[in-house]
Amino acid sequence: MLKPGPIGVFDSGYGGLTILSEIQSLMPEYDYCYLGDNSRAPYGSRSFDVVYEFTRQAVEALFDMGCNLVILACNTASAKALRTIQQNDLPSLNPEKRVLGIIRPTAEIIGSVTKSRHVGILGTIGTIQSESYPIEIHKLHPDIQVTGEACPMWVPLVENREYDKEGADYFIKENLDSILAKDPLIDTLILGCTHYPLLLNKIKSFLPENIQLVSQGEYIARSLKDYLNRHPEMDAVCTKTANTHYFTTESPQKFSEAATVFLNKDIVVDRLSLE
Repeated sequence: MLKPGPIGVFDSGYGGLTILSEIQSLMPEYDYCYLGDNSRAPYGSRSFDVVYEFTRQAVEALFDMGCNLVILACNTASAKALRTIQQNDLPSLNPEKRVLGIIRPTAEIIGSVTKSRHVGILGTIGTIQSESYPIEIHKLHPDIQVTGEACPMWVPLVENREYDKEGADYFIKENLDSILAKDPLIDTLILGCTHYPLLLNKIKSFLPENIQLVSQGEYIARSLKDYLNRHPEMDAVCTKTANTHYFTTESPQKFSEAATVFLNKDIVVDRLSLE
């Protein structure tokens, strides 16, 4: 029998805060525990084995903190580690607990967004190379053509607070021009990294008006709410006192200062070691 606890939200760094913010907005009564593995970020260019190992350690840590449900609010972790953790690790860690990713919910809604049936994915090198988005989208919408574009400079732009400055223009325009050259029929672009919503205004400024941008947070929040409605046994073991605790594997002060970019509020952060 599971003891009630908070919903865990994990990311390699800060980007998952954009997902957490949307979830909190839709489901403010729940308790949350956010963990950012900032000391080992970014995950985007790391191998499958390393991302899996780091993500498994984080999931175990959140389980130890009392979380019964953990959201991998990181596209790279969802792409490279989710399935292995679900299939190989959960049975031994605790078969009653659950780990969910953020790629499947995005794939589920894309069929109702695109009209041309040509979709682009903007993401880290790891997410694009994993081909997780094309795989998940084609399971549900086999007629949709999916094109990926790795944007390795976009995360550093956000984390160095350059995302709204002129210096970001070159890198953003370069990647957008590249993906549209690969497939001029694209009418929908998925922001396949949780940092990218902070670049939204810049991205829009370089795109034709007919191209829609899909930012994940809103859809992930709706999907989680629907999941808990469909699984009342899991909802019953999620505490609801409207509290959130934040943890980082690096400097709490640094995390707190950077988090204000994503959350627009001050937070208290504790340090946690995963190694």
